[in-house]
Amino acid sequence: MALDIDPARWHPDTIRGRRVFLRRHRSDQFPAILRWYRDPEVARLTRFQVGPVSDDEVRRYFQLRLLSPDAFAYAIHLAEGDRLIGTTTLSALDPDNGSVLFHITIGEHDCWGHGYGTEATELMVAHAFDALTLHRVGLSVFEFNTRAVRAYEKVGFRVEGRSREAVWRDGSYWDEIHMGILESDWRRLHPRGVPGGRTARGAAGGPDDGADTGRDGDRDTAGGQPLRYGRR
Repeated sequence: MALDIDPARWHPDTIRGRRVFLRRHRSDQFPAILRWYRDPEVARLTRFQVGPVSDDEVRRYFQLRLLSPDAFAYAIHLAEGDRLIGTTTLSALDPDNGSVLFHITIGEHDCWGHGYGTEATELMVAHAFDALTLHRVGLSVFEFNTRAVRAYEKVGFRVEGRSREAVWRDGSYWDEIHMGILESDWRRLHPRGVPGGRTARGAAGGPDDGADTGRDGDRDTAGGQPLRYGRR
């Protein structure tokens, strides 16, 4: 499929929701990113290897994946108070087949379980389908991260398959679950768009069903997408 590449529409400075907004990363946010990737619980939920990650590795990830002007990477901020709480990205863009992979990390523990990650996921999926005009968004998540699986299902992702016993964690082997959502799924589930969703220096910010993203059960997590340093 042919994609209409409009830098202002593809890479808006800000994507706003009701309780969170997404903004391009700044270099002064590196200490927060470093702290999150040193966090053992964040590592347990998001990384295949839970051993120490060097500052240089995290810095390379930050500079290449989060600060690059061509990256689909956004810092997640609370709408009230502008607090930085996480990061979300799209990677592995396949323009020929209209697909992309989704990643999210909520690094601040006191922000888990409040629906912030769910709303950020909705904003990024809406951006993928509205601004990037893609056909499919995929992700992977560890089987034991049940809160993330439930949150993704509420956004509209479906389980499409699994890599059996792909990760050793907490004394057991667990599957890596592969999930995806199609544009047609999104339009059917979210016909009115994301509540309050809009972009600065870009197109309107995408679909959602108008449901309360802060409702009980919107249990976002430290990060649903396993991060493989140097492999994506």
